[in-house]
Amino acid sequence: METKKERIILGIDPGTAVMGYGLVKEVGTKIELISLGVVKMEKIDDHMLKLQRIFEKTVALIDNYNPDCLAIEAPFYGKNIQVMLKLGRAQGMAIAAALSRNLDITEYAPRKIKQSITGNGNATKEQVAAMLQTLLKFTETPDFLDATDGLAVAVCHSFQRVPTGKGGGSKKSYSGWDTFVQDNKKRIV
Repeated sequence: METKKERIILGIDPGTAVMGYGLVKEVGTKIELISLGVVKMEKIDDHMLKLQRIFEKTVALIDNYNPDCLAIEAPFYGKNIQVMLKLGRAQGMAIAAALSRNLDITEYAPRKIKQSITGNGNATKEQVAAMLQTLLKFTETPDFLDATDGLAVAVCHSFQRVPTGKGGGSKKSYSGWDTFVQDNKKRIV
């Protein structure tokens, strides 16, 4: 009898005020909720200290739950370039934390995540949260929708059925610096 493959997926919705995360366990085609929550940073005034907290909390989540991969939301295109830069840095810190633990990383656009969870790429945060509650059969409502946003990224990755080590949500999927260097030899001087 064939045993069902298991993997744990960490999903992150990066942010510099609140970072949302969710963890799911995938067994065959079934997914179950492990944890979801937020890392709050609104009381930290120094942007560099916020980035440090993102890195440290992401490493702590990885060390605590031992996920097989990280799925992360890509920064969306906005009008305020300063906000975009800060979000990109926040995402970079979470990616760096995952790379430091040799996790596979896949990036998803916000519309792709919403589409995979609700069937509508323009769904609201509340609609995504409600669908996740139905899919994963949990009733507690998180204080911050950022938590369900992080969970949505993990569930989206599971729905793609991307095997660990194969990349997926975008062309930017690496399982460590060695893989990146191997795939980008022409870019390395």
